[in-house]
Amino acid sequence: MPSMGDEEFSRWVDLLERRTGVVVPPGRKTFLVTGVRTRMRETGYDSFERYFNEVLNGARGAIEWSTLVDRLTVHETRFFRHQPSLQMIASEWLPDFLKEHPDNLAMHAWSVGCSTGEEAYSLAMVLDSSLRQLGASRAYFGVTATDISNAALAIGRGGLYPRERLVEIPDDMQKTYCELVGTDSFAINEALKKRVGFALFNIMDVARAPLKKLDLIYCQNVLIYFARDRRKQLLTALADLLKPGGMLVLGAGEVIGFTHPSLTRIGNRQTLAFRRSG
Repeated sequence: MPSMGDEEFSRWVDLLERRTGVVVPPGRKTFLVTGVRTRMRETGYDSFERYFNEVLNGARGAIEWSTLVDRLTVHETRFFRHQPSLQMIASEWLPDFLKEHPDNLAMHAWSVGCSTGEEAYSLAMVLDSSLRQLGASRAYFGVTATDISNAALAIGRGGLYPRERLVEIPDDMQKTYCELVGTDSFAINEALKKRVGFALFNIMDVARAPLKKLDLIYCQNVLIYFARDRRKQLLTALADLLKPGGMLVLGAGEVIGFTHPSLTRIGNRQTLAFRRSG
């Protein structure tokens, strides 16, 4: 396999940022080269330039690009990945939201960059169990889970995971929302799966998002891959999708110095969240 020169690397970096928003700094060149080379071997290409031209080749190139993106975007995730954020939703935001919206029997949440579904199902478990504990079991909620990877979304839709991952889920929620499958796997039960819908979506297109008037946006460890100016543009667009009283939850330390005229910072040092006013 040939080596990738600086000019070639810059072309790939530019293409990835333009199409996905993901920024690959020079220090991560090895990561990008390894991902592209692996896919080139699978498809029989021995030239970076020829393969680059292939992913630009109309409909056929679009299909290949979709596969390559699966290799170049990070899918590291787990159930209940950031407990403080989920705890804040359950114990602080949700009780206040229900008091302020006593007649609101429908709640819509968005899990942005959901990868293989663990985050979206964790969020659904927290919402369902908390609504029951707060005596609001009649309230309906739905979680829209989006990602740019079709392969990751397929796993999420299936709701089937290796059995060793079960320990990531609190014991009481294991019993309520999970079912053992054979000796090696477990599945999210059908009742909870029906509350989570998976869809292909690039957050770069958030200004044209079909989702409107959301109560909760959960977007953790997604924006860190974007340039600083673009992060602020995306955050402003996300804020505009929230209902009054709705909340935007980000990864702690993911954004510094962000302000929005309709958002108020809430939570504690372990969390990064904003509540929409008016």
